[in-house]
Amino acid sequence: MSKRREQLLDAAIAVLGERGTRELTHRAVDAAAGLPVGSASNHFRTRDALLSAVVERFAARERAHWDDVAARIAPSTPRELAHALTVLAREATGPHRTATMARYAILVEAGLHPSLRARLTETGARVNAWFTNWLRVAGSTDPERDAPIIMNHWTGVVLHQLADPDPAFDPFGQFSALVVSAVGPRARQPSSLAGS
Repeated sequence: MSKRREQLLDAAIAVLGERGTRELTHRAVDAAAGLPVGSASNHFRTRDALLSAVVERFAARERAHWDDVAARIAPSTPRELAHALTVLAREATGPHRTATMARYAILVEAGLHPSLRARLTETGARVNAWFTNWLRVAGSTDPERDAPIIMNHWTGVVLHQLADPDPAFDPFGQFSALVVSAVGPRARQPSSLAGS
C-alpha cells in the first residue's frame, strides 16, 4: 500500500471516529490528511470504495495493535488472556479511542450496506482466526465456540465504556471470570472426559 493511500485511509478513520459516518466525504478526508482537494477521490472513486478500503486498513491496524499487546503479554493461561483483553479494552477506549469509534461506526454502516458487510465479514474472519489461536494457547479445547462468546462480550464492554466513560474503568474481573469459565474448566479436564 502506498504511503499516500495509507495517509488518506488513516485520515478517513480519524474523520469516522471523530465526526461519524455522515461527515465522511472525500473532501473531509483530503482536509484531515492535509492533502490537496481531489486526492481521496483519485484513489477511491466512490464513497463505497473509500469505506471498503477503510475496512481493510482498519483490520490491518487492529491486528498490528493486538500483535503488539500479545508480544508484550504473551498470554498462555486464561488469566493472562483476560489481562491481555483488559489491556486491549483500556487502550481501545483510551489512546486508540478515535480508531475504536471508527470501528463501531463501520459496524453500524455495515448493517445498512450488504457490500460493506461482506467486506467486514472477510476482514473480521482473519482477526477471528488469530484470536482463536490465542484461545487455543490459553487452553481452550473448543476455541471456535469460545471466541465469539468472549469477543462479543469484549465488544459490548468497550462500547459501553465509549458511550458512558467510567474513569475507574477496569474490566479485568469480568473478563477473567468469563475466560476462566469458558476456557478453564475444559482445559483442566482429562481428555477422556472432554466429550462428556
